[in-house]
Amino acid sequence: MQKAILMKLQTVIPLHLLHRIQNLHCHLLSQFILRWGSQPWEFSNRSAMVFSPHQDDETFGCGGMIAQKREQGINVVITFLTDGRGSHGVDQNLQNQIIKIRREESLKALDILGVQPSEIYFLDQQDGSLANLNPVEKQKLINHISELLKQYQPGEVYVPHHKDCHRDHEATFYLVKEAIAQSEIKVELLQYPIWVFWRAPLFIMLKLKDIAAAYRLSITSVQAKKKQAIATYASQTQALPVGFIKRFLGAEEIFFNSK
Repeated sequence: MQKAILMKLQTVIPLHLLHRIQNLHCHLLSQFILRWGSQPWEFSNRSAMVFSPHQDDETFGCGGMIAQKREQGINVVITFLTDGRGSHGVDQNLQNQIIKIRREESLKALDILGVQPSEIYFLDQQDGSLANLNPVEKQKLINHISELLKQYQPGEVYVPHHKDCHRDHEATFYLVKEAIAQSEIKVELLQYPIWVFWRAPLFIMLKLKDIAAAYRLSITSVQAKKKQAIATYASQTQALPVGFIKRFLGAEEIFFNSK
């Protein structure tokens, strides 16, 4: 439904104008949440696991949080669910190159943020496939995530927003939620927005209840690190709208608490 609405908008509105509208909506919504619709999120010394559908989502959504925890010596584990091959079309040779490039970029970005390679996992599901896994593949992936959760016993788990307007992102939320239930561990589940402010017009696809329980985390002390880490993802940032990237360069990150 969401994808159909977006495709319809793109057929009647020129792309450059659509980006301007999306940029305005994204700015207004994020500023509303930061100024009036959120509570401060107190930095904690609890360990964290970040589940990222693609290589770059973790840095855009949680880069400041990651850097802050690592500067304090707090354990942060990053798990990438897909191989990221779908960002540059369907040519097989190009996709194979992109898989390698995105993995290298993620290692460099996370090194800047302070995460060691031993704390980074690549589950290598095919980009774009998470919402369409057959029952056996889905359970196998949930089992893998569950084992990682039981191994690390994090205090906080970060996942994309459940209405993030990208099938892999939304599927990641539900896969991790099922894995948490299966692992029977108690964690604070926090959602980070990537595409939801950009693609989901308020009151059409996104309701007020979807942005309830919002929190803002000040990342001023590590803002430069996050900016540097985002720049590492050159294969992705070159194709993204400027306004989209700008939202993630601010002094605060937004999270939604999943009760």
